[in-house]
Amino acid sequence: MNASLGSARSPAAGASLERLRELLTEEGGLMASLVAPAGDRDAVSGPAQLAATGPRAAGGRADYELLIEAIYEGYLLHYAEPRVALTSDRDLGLLAGDRLYALGLARLVALGDLAAVAELADTITLSALAQGAGAPELAEAVWAAGASAIGWGSSETHRHAKELVLAGSPKAIEAMRTSAAGLAAPR
Repeated sequence: MNASLGSARSPAAGASLERLRELLTEEGGLMASLVAPAGDRDAVSGPAQLAATGPRAAGGRADYELLIEAIYEGYLLHYAEPRVALTSDRDLGLLAGDRLYALGLARLVALGDLAAVAELADTITLSALAQGAGAPELAEAVWAAGASAIGWGSSETHRHAKELVLAGSPKAIEAMRTSAAGLAAPR
């Protein structure tokens, strides 16, 4: 499995983003007012599809895709170009991103997958550190490795890669890429 993000086109990606749009519209209020129509980036596979194809998400693929789409959209509102919730106001974007983080994590807690909650918390933290250090490629590698760990389970290789990110090591990006590739391999 290719553990890079944003490279493959996938109908599942569009479907999960459409479910996120519906969820936010049903929620109403401010979040509903930020919902944008589908765009070209909707068909690009991301961390939600990667995590949902793993054996840990078996029987709950749609749930995992939706909650990870919500969390990843929150991340995009903080650091990149969001696909679903659009605003030109930076502060509102940060608040909307926080709301999406909370929405996705609450759904994950409801599934009872505490290991994935911890993994996503680490992914959010480590990708924020990478972005803060001006290393968006490292942040992407963190998301790929985190999604793989959610779908297939963590490993010592992945834990070591996370330590390298925390330490600010120049070896962190390659360690995260290796972690993502190794975790996604069949066991």
